[in-house]
Amino acid sequence: MFQPNMLAMAAPLAYSPPNSKQVDEAKAELMTFIGARRNMAPLMVRLSWHDAGTYEAKSNSGGPRGCMRFEGGEAAHGANAGLAIARDLLAPIKAKFPHFSNADFWSLTACCAIKVMGGPDIPWRSGRPDAGVGNDSVEDGRLPDATQGCPHLRSVFHRMGFTDQEIVALSGAHAVGMCHGDRSGFIGPWTITALDFDNAFFVNLVTMKWYAKKQHNGLEVFVTDDQPGIIMLPTDVALLTDEKMVPWVELYAKDRARWESDFASAFAKL
Repeated sequence: MFQPNMLAMAAPLAYSPPNSKQVDEAKAELMTFIGARRNMAPLMVRLSWHDAGTYEAKSNSGGPRGCMRFEGGEAAHGANAGLAIARDLLAPIKAKFPHFSNADFWSLTACCAIKVMGGPDIPWRSGRPDAGVGNDSVEDGRLPDATQGCPHLRSVFHRMGFTDQEIVALSGAHAVGMCHGDRSGFIGPWTITALDFDNAFFVNLVTMKWYAKKQHNGLEVFVTDDQPGIIMLPTDVALLTDEKMVPWVELYAKDRARWESDFASAFAKL
């Protein structure tokens, strides 16, 4: 059985990051590739997000290391279900750019996917060496659990060094994609424009009336009669009940430009 050993992690692979020309070439290829598969763009964002989202500042462990390319470990964590689809789709493109680590390539892919969906330019730099072995994976449980509330979100994101404002800004990425029963267990999109990277998540959260409902698998989501078919997760609705977070939700619902700017900064930090 796979058992991560936090005290015996191998050194990351030696890595000479790509130069600016190689980055530009990879970016152009990715923009074309994702542009032709726009429906896969949200999954590409999730791949990089989950690669990076295991970081812990105190121990300087986790973070973007491409650990999901190994069987077991982070690839087998419940929160990463379905991400093999994204990794497999990207593998032939990544093979054209051997100068990139997987972590760098996935990160650049996410930035391109956000742009393809109409989102902001994300500041990006290379320099994420890959883990050398699967045993460098961290323990399960570092990624957000959508069944919980703001105290849990703080425990996850403050561990990485994020503020409450940045937690809310990053949550706006729920404007794109949808939940799948065979992955998160939840089912449904957050918006009716799930391939448009805008502030619709915040607009919906603030302007619609949400009430709890159990899905057929027993998981509780929040639904609205204002727009049947879309959902909010418990962690989403929790943002409305926290006095430090709700002002940012309300601001981002009114000001798309401000949210895009704050999101771009927070995502670059992630």
